Amino acid sequence: MILHDLPGAPNPTKVRLYLAEKMAKGVTLDLEIRKVNVFKKANRTAEFLAKNPFGTMPVLELDDGRTIFESLPIIEYLEEKYPQGSMWGETAEERGQARTLERVADVRILIPSATYVHATNSPLGWPANPAIAAHALAQLQVAFSWLNRELADGRPFLMGERVTVADCTLQGALQFMRFRELENLAEFENIARWSADYRVREPVKSVLMF
Repeated sequence: MILHDLPGAPNPTKVRLYLAEKMAKGVTLDLEIRKVNVFKKANRTAEFLAKNPFGTMPVLELDDGRTIFESLPIIEYLEEKYPQGSMWGETAEERGQARTLERVADVRILIPSATYVHATNSPLGWPANPAIAAHALAQLQVAFSWLNRELADGRPFLMGERVTVADCTLQGALQFMRFRELENLAEFENIARWSADYRVREPVKSVLMF
């Protein structure tokens, strides 16, 4: 299998963190990682668009040539293919809670944070849009406030004592904000504590760039 990757971008980072955490659990994944240079428009070639017609990363290319794109379906596929060392949980209740946290981290934090970055300091050169940035920031404030209360008990991971996909998703979002120097968690001390602790873990340090 081949993972087509864009280092530093939030969704590819989410998948790379998942892979690192999975391997730290002793799981061997038969996977090659290839970087895609979007600045040279390698993601807009006919060859790449045949793998993902939207031109986005990550893309998982299977051994038979078929592809899976979008970060969560890639992770779900790999979890089914390599079920040992579950990154969701061992019970239906744990998996349900972990998936809830992952969806909050993705839909209510990662997506608005990426929108905010591109509307203020886009690495792709998109024009600033103050109205869109303000709306995204308001969404982030609501989600960060809720998550900060959830983490007030000092838990090491979003689900408590075990790392899950939710941690990978949230850190992917925060790294993208750090990349454009927009992360400010001063009023969310519990999220800041979680982020600092998570980023010094050995599997994570091999993935994070910022």
